[in-house]
Amino acid sequence: MKRALAQLRHDWTVLGSAEPLWAVCVDPTKRDGGWDDTEFLASGDAEVDAALDQLAKLRIAPEPGRALDFGCGAGRLSHALARHFAEVVGVDISEPMLAEARRLDRGSGPVTFLHHGGDTAELPELESASFDLVYSDLVFQHMPPELARSYLQELARVLRPGGCLVLGVPARERRTLKGIVFRYAPQAVIRWGQRLLLRYPAPMRMHTMPQPQVCSLLARNGVTVHAVTEYWAGDHWQHLRYYGCRDSVGSHPTETDGASPHG
Repeated sequence: MKRALAQLRHDWTVLGSAEPLWAVCVDPTKRDGGWDDTEFLASGDAEVDAALDQLAKLRIAPEPGRALDFGCGAGRLSHALARHFAEVVGVDISEPMLAEARRLDRGSGPVTFLHHGGDTAELPELESASFDLVYSDLVFQHMPPELARSYLQELARVLRPGGCLVLGVPARERRTLKGIVFRYAPQAVIRWGQRLLLRYPAPMRMHTMPQPQVCSLLARNGVTVHAVTEYWAGDHWQHLRYYGCRDSVGSHPTETDGASPHG
């Protein structure tokens, strides 16, 4: 796990230095500085607004106090969350990404960006039960499953009782050529292809986690999944967004909690 995290930090430090906005939202038409700052931030506003609307429909809307954007990158979602919460904390492993997030600050609300520089999945800089909302998207797909599971436990830890979790995780590769390559090819081959054939500044890992596994892990850590929806984030993976709520103090989650959410 320590080696995997070090490799992840190295790759995203390079990506953040070379082309941070494109690395966050990989669009072939946006290479070489094609993302406009306003357009980039507007995409975050649209995503966060839709997610909060979904939480309201589920009747589990969080208190507008403190929100965490885990794997915040260039702050696309952090700045959007600042329009709705009294305080936002963005955490990332890449210093250049955090520098870009600070550059993009438009003063929509108080946002603090923290560098996660440890060599484990623990987040000692974040207190337990300290956030009303924990949000993470386009992050866990880049982590090996063991690392992703550890971070999911940490996100559950920092969520207050009654607080909400919004989490995007791809469930499976689609049966496209690229999806099949990512499913079966060795990581070394994928890294070589991304660097030499696709001209990525640094490779981007892609991993999946099946829906039952995500729901079960969250349930064991006190988060009940209330809904799962599918959304588009590229043609080669089935991306799912999970909407959950931290159980109240004294509740006893079980293995089956959240295992049959509706979409």
